[in-house]
Amino acid sequence: MIRYLFLSAIFLYILSNFVSSPFIGTLLSIASLLAVVSSIVFVKRIVLAFGVVFLGIGSVMLIGSGAGAADFLYSFGPMLNLLTLFALIPILSLPIKLGNYAKDVTAVIHKKIHNSGQLYMVSSGISYFLSSFMNLAALPMTYYSIRPSADSFEIKNKERFMSRSITHGFAMPTLWTPVTPIVGVVIEMTGVNYSSMLPILVPFSILGLLLDWSMAHLVSRRSEQMPKGKKKQQETGMKKKTAEEISAAEEQPERSPFRRLFHILAAIIILNIVILIIEQFFDLSFIFLISLLVIPFSFTWTLLLGKGVDYVSGLKNHFQTHVLKMKDQFFLFLSAGFFISAINVSGADQTINHWISALIDVTGVQVFLVILPMVPVALAFIGLHPAVAFVLIVEALNPEVLGISPLVMTIAMLGSAVPSFLMGPYNATIGVMSNIIDKNPFKISNWNFTFCSMYMVLLILFLQAAQFTF
Repeated sequence: MIRYLFLSAIFLYILSNFVSSPFIGTLLSIASLLAVVSSIVFVKRIVLAFGVVFLGIGSVMLIGSGAGAADFLYSFGPMLNLLTLFALIPILSLPIKLGNYAKDVTAVIHKKIHNSGQLYMVSSGISYFLSSFMNLAALPMTYYSIRPSADSFEIKNKERFMSRSITHGFAMPTLWTPVTPIVGVVIEMTGVNYSSMLPILVPFSILGLLLDWSMAHLVSRRSEQMPKGKKKQQETGMKKKTAEEISAAEEQPERSPFRRLFHILAAIIILNIVILIIEQFFDLSFIFLISLLVIPFSFTWTLLLGKGVDYVSGLKNHFQTHVLKMKDQFFLFLSAGFFISAINVSGADQTINHWISALIDVTGVQVFLVILPMVPVALAFIGLHPAVAFVLIVEALNPEVLGISPLVMTIAMLGSAVPSFLMGPYNATIGVMSNIIDKNPFKISNWNFTFCSMYMVLLILFLQAAQFTF
């Protein structure tokens, strides 16, 4: 029953973008309200606590402003755009799975890796590459493709090595890739054009990746001090293992792993080009645009692979299982959406802007830009999803009133997503990695602390330069 409520809410959101009707708007709000109410008994305690706080404070603000019953009802639904994106984005991983690209990743690694430093760079780089298109699905795919190779090298803590390389690489594309819901949220809220931010954030994400590689190289030089004989023995063992696996791969001469991996690269480029073109000619919400493209784009890819029938089966299974797993997200995000609507209806957003303006008058914009990226990171430690944190922050702040460029605000929000994902012990990134390597989420968060600290310094310096430039 609850799955049909969720799907109905998603369908009504999509329909409302094509048909402007008060009746559909009312149905959308009712579906959102029912989705919240029906989820209460199923969600986790921490999610329930946050949701109740959002609903409670939002209700108090509406009552205090003299809002009527209609205002309460229509305050539900603003976050359905994000939930629709969350529900559809994982479909993009179907062509990757059906095309069996994981084997090609493994083959490339076994042919090219000669030491742990190279292994770290390749692990981080592949995670970056796959995250650009697959989002969370990149974590297990990278781990299971690379983990066997780690046994061939003298690595003190192999699980920490794998966790750091994969999560660091995974987090960097969250700055710009359209398949990451965070990007859609921030662009939607700040009103910045995707084509204008892409040339800025792609190089910055690569800079973050280079920072990670530099830090890993220094650690590798300090830790890998072994006798030459032992090192030579390990390299010989690695070569033997590699030769065996390459020989097995050569039994399938029709497979060219390098060429097939270019399928993913081509797909990433084509998807971004299609988004940029449509964005220029059609006045569509960025989040809605991505949501519309997911199914036709992934289906076309699988048709080219000759897997159309398997895709339909996978799509059916996705809507039967994945949407039901989103009960926590539906409750939390719709509750947060109610809270955000209450802020706007009650006029509290103007009061918050006044307070922030007063703070900036005292500290200056530069100091405020030091503080701003740390807010989502701090909220991530109390369990608030970065997407919710961003919506709350951006809704509460008016960049033009505060004297901050919307583009700089976008950079600050998306930039802070990286440490939020890498250190927030309750978010999906840490959760998935924790399940894969069977380690405590707080331990994984602690492993990422050093890199996140250096990255935050880089981000703050970048923001200061951007504020003067834009």
